[in-house]
Amino acid sequence: MKNTLRQVFHSSKFLVGFIIFLLILLTMWVYPFLNPGNPLEMIGVGTFARPGTYFSLYDAVNTPAETLRLSDADDKRVAASMSMEDRVAMVEWFTLAEVDIEGLDINDTDALLDLWFANYDSSLKLKGMTNAKKNYYKRLDRSIREIRAADTFTLMHPDEDSGELVKRSDISKTDYINVGQVTNVKRLPLGTDNFGRDVLKELVSATGTSIVIGLIAGIVATFIGLSLGLLAGYVGGFLDDIIMFITNIFTVIPSFVLLILISYSIGQDQRGASVVAIVIGFTSWTWTARSVRSQVISLRNRDHVNLSKLSGHSLVRIILTDILPYIASYVVMAFILQVSSGILSEAQLSLLGLGPKTTEVPTLGLMMNWAMLYSAHTNGSWWAYFPVILTITFISFSLNLMNTGLDQVFNPTLRD
Repeated sequence: MKNTLRQVFHSSKFLVGFIIFLLILLTMWVYPFLNPGNPLEMIGVGTFARPGTYFSLYDAVNTPAETLRLSDADDKRVAASMSMEDRVAMVEWFTLAEVDIEGLDINDTDALLDLWFANYDSSLKLKGMTNAKKNYYKRLDRSIREIRAADTFTLMHPDEDSGELVKRSDISKTDYINVGQVTNVKRLPLGTDNFGRDVLKELVSATGTSIVIGLIAGIVATFIGLSLGLLAGYVGGFLDDIIMFITNIFTVIPSFVLLILISYSIGQDQRGASVVAIVIGFTSWTWTARSVRSQVISLRNRDHVNLSKLSGHSLVRIILTDILPYIASYVVMAFILQVSSGILSEAQLSLLGLGPKTTEVPTLGLMMNWAMLYSAHTNGSWWAYFPVILTITFISFSLNLMNTGLDQVFNPTLRD
């Protein structure tokens, strides 16, 4: 056993896959201690908040400020206030005013503003420009100049007695606060999803649930496939014909179509994570049964098996002690592939809206489903779906890499 484990961990492919999978498991275990709470808690009122660090503006007002004079602060402030639509509109004005814009980079804020301040005149009557467009350019010009000219921002609040707005304080352009001193700060490395939930916390929880689903599906599929394959391969005859007939039926019907039909017939209220895992396992055992059967057929007439028959050992004992140990490595590899297949099947089911109940636990497939339903892929909210795709990829890659490493260790034809 020690020698076998030594060989396994000497396989570079198995070792890399094992380390990746172990890191995923460690993240699932450690992160809930760093960020406890319900992963489905809706902390945001809006949808798809961008990744970053958020602090309370209410608390920031009462946080002691320090004076910093940054040379490029005004330029950054103006650049951030100008949308791409504003920049395109400015170029349109230059074109109508017949201003030379050759070589102008629309993203170069300084060059764009220098050209704007040198040429813009609200009194010009440009051909083809509507009054609405003229008013738009006036507002844009006024907004840019106010941002550049203003030095302070005045906070007002209603007086308790009169109800009139009175000055509370002035905030200068040079006032900066230390985020670490703000009372309420929330770091969202992956932002929020369409329901205003912390995507990273949700992703860690969903990864754990999907792996559990994969493990349950792998156990069910491997157990059914192993049991039927052992019986069909060793007993043979009429029993083999019956088992292979059933296996062929399941093989002819696409497993995913069968999975969809069964999941749909169960109903949303009964589709918990465990039920979905069992259904996936029940529909994905056929190739394991066929492979085990072919392995057992090559073993059933070996000398040690015939000796056990002559010794009067029972069918169960012969299968468990004289056949199963010789295909144990193959069973482990089949189980790893079944786990990977189970995780992918759950993701596919959930994308179709046939996954586990959405109100209890998140899964990787459900996160993809939510992102798709709320058009995260079309509005640029990549953080709602891309980390999920990456996580599924890493899990599948690590499991398949482990399987390839085991195959190289136990398959003589693949050894270097």
